[in-house]
Amino acid sequence: MLRNKNIIVGVTGSIAAYKSAFLIRLLVKEGANVKVIMTPSSLEFITPLTLSTLSKNPILIDFVKDKTGKWNNHVELGIWADAIIIAPASANTIGKMANGLCDNLLLAIYLSARSKVYIAPAMDLDMYKHKSTINNLERLKSFGNKIIKPGTGELASGLNGEGRMAEPEEIVDYLLKSLSEGLPFLGKKVLVTAGPTYEAIDPVRFIGNHSSGKMGFAVAEEFANQGAEVTLVCGPNSLTTINKNINRIDVTSAEELYNASLKSFKSNNIAILSAAVADFKPAKVANQKIKKTTASKSIELVPTIDTLAELGKIKKSDQILIGFALETENEIENAKIKIKNKNLDLIILNSLNDKNATFKTDTNKITIIDKYNKISKFELKEKSEVAKDILKMILNFKSK
Repeated sequence: MLRNKNIIVGVTGSIAAYKSAFLIRLLVKEGANVKVIMTPSSLEFITPLTLSTLSKNPILIDFVKDKTGKWNNHVELGIWADAIIIAPASANTIGKMANGLCDNLLLAIYLSARSKVYIAPAMDLDMYKHKSTINNLERLKSFGNKIIKPGTGELASGLNGEGRMAEPEEIVDYLLKSLSEGLPFLGKKVLVTAGPTYEAIDPVRFIGNHSSGKMGFAVAEEFANQGAEVTLVCGPNSLTTINKNINRIDVTSAEELYNASLKSFKSNNIAILSAAVADFKPAKVANQKIKKTTASKSIELVPTIDTLAELGKIKKSDQILIGFALETENEIENAKIKIKNKNLDLIILNSLNDKNATFKTDTNKITIIDKYNKISKFELKEKSEVAKDILKMILNFKSK
């Protein structure tokens, strides 16, 4: 969810500034790009070197970068951010934000922000409960800002009560939940298959294909980024998953892929089968490596189980089943036949006649056909962008 998100962390003058270090570390661990803005008073509580090391970016404090006169463009920074988290947010900063005051870089960025702003108050109990602070927080809420409620416990003054800045883990969880609001596939369960299958000839050799799994992995990542809980059943590959909402199941053969897909499909809302499953397998697998001889060899082949067709037989009316088709001739006609024969809702057509659009490439060129024979053609794109096109088509299909 936070992978490649641009996040500004604002640190203000509070004893809780030490927690900012842990927050930044968690955000970076989630894959976010983090820039830290410190107010001048925060320098009394934590060093820029610490936060710069953790964020892997220079710390920004002043409007002017150095003696050359170059400046930190607060407008550009406000546009750059996908989210702004002010943690800790002191009573002083909260008051200035609520009243539009702008006497430091962080406040200028806040006033230029186009993203959601999250505020984690940190102050003593009496300060937090003061009517002016309560009014300021309510005003900030009315502007659309998100207030992350502080915790209760021992405070710097020695008092015990409300005002402790929320723990870094709590802030990250709050951010993840907030960013997931309104995602189109939130709460949906999705099955994706990817990669090749290997059908053993003997303990060393196999029948397989050149599929890298890149398209299926891109689809799985995009579904997860859009809020879905994804089960990714994948054949042999060298790829890694990023989003934590992906449950990866590694398989080798067509039979293993079928068994894993069947088990998952029953509880899924959507299934998109992009794996390049071998159509045939050896009728018998040799127990030992077959020795090379001058005599010719023949291997009897039998069909593998057709996972897509089998899932089509048990598909419920409220499930969406999508297949991939790789064709070399009569492409549209053959794809339409597969839709009917396998009880599909959509099929995604690839052609071997399209350059840089099939195995092992980072790009793809697809045509999507639905069961009502609507045809949508797309240009050659990066597979991550193709995945977005596929999800948009699924959303449009669902809305019919």
